[in-house]
Amino acid sequence: MARIGYHASHEQHAPSALLRYVRAAEAAGFACAMSSEHFKPWSRVQGHSGHAWSWLGAAMAATGLPFGIITAPGYRHHPAVLAQSAATLSEMFPERLWLALGSGQRLNEDITGLPWPDKAERNARLAECAGIVRALFEGESVTHRGRVTVVDARLYSRPHKAPLLLGGAVTAASARAVGAWADGLVTVGIEPDKLRPVIEAFREGGGEGKPVFLQTKVCWDPDPARALAEAHAQWASNAIEGDVNWELRRPEEFETAARFVRPEDMHACVRISHDLGQHAAWLDDLAALGFAEIIVHQVGASQEAFIEAFGQRVLPQLAL
Repeated sequence: MARIGYHASHEQHAPSALLRYVRAAEAAGFACAMSSEHFKPWSRVQGHSGHAWSWLGAAMAATGLPFGIITAPGYRHHPAVLAQSAATLSEMFPERLWLALGSGQRLNEDITGLPWPDKAERNARLAECAGIVRALFEGESVTHRGRVTVVDARLYSRPHKAPLLLGGAVTAASARAVGAWADGLVTVGIEPDKLRPVIEAFREGGGEGKPVFLQTKVCWDPDPARALAEAHAQWASNAIEGDVNWELRRPEEFETAARFVRPEDMHACVRISHDLGQHAAWLDDLAALGFAEIIVHQVGASQEAFIEAFGQRVLPQLAL
């Protein structure tokens, strides 16, 4: 059975609040957690974007949960500094961190002023950075001149066991590409039929036998109308599909792109229901795909009520 985890959404909540929420999630029975890693939120309504790496040190000290984080190397974050960040956390909290690398979004990475390349070039940069991170995890001294430059880098404080280095992907093509270098895959979705091709592509690309992690989005509220309204208010900017998600620069642009998203459209990307039994059934269907972890992201604003309700009524059903 997959471990069921709690997602810490830095775009939607202040870092101090998220610290309370992960402690509550651990007490409620969630087995793991995942942190987003943004510089800007998706919309001004969400309104937050704390520094996830700073926050992780506090969160891992305050709980016993294993954590994951997905980030984009080679833009805001030099791969050597990312490797140092992950190695330091893993040395302090052994075998409690996985690091996923993705090709990034202009929303976050554009702040450095670097040119924003097309997807093929972003994938090539990702693979190059992943090789640098892995070499540093293994204790090598790295000098590299390519899409990124590294000169005589070495990690002097390393954990006994390096964190899993996962690849982040939402399409089959990207999943196949990261299968060549990743220790596992992390993806996002709600429908098993759409997730299967992504998982299969990762395995075909070199990921056979490696773990797969999922972040899935829900919106629960005891009032059905409020659950739908919350999903729309908080996550409509994420309901648009295609390359726009990777190309827009500002939260205001996402809001403009999402101006025609209707509340009923949210069912395509978020599992919305007041029925906790229905949420348990949806998660059970996802677990049948063989995920190592399923990280549940409550997109609604009410986090503490969600944690309590899922801890009491949903997690016990999934443990049966």
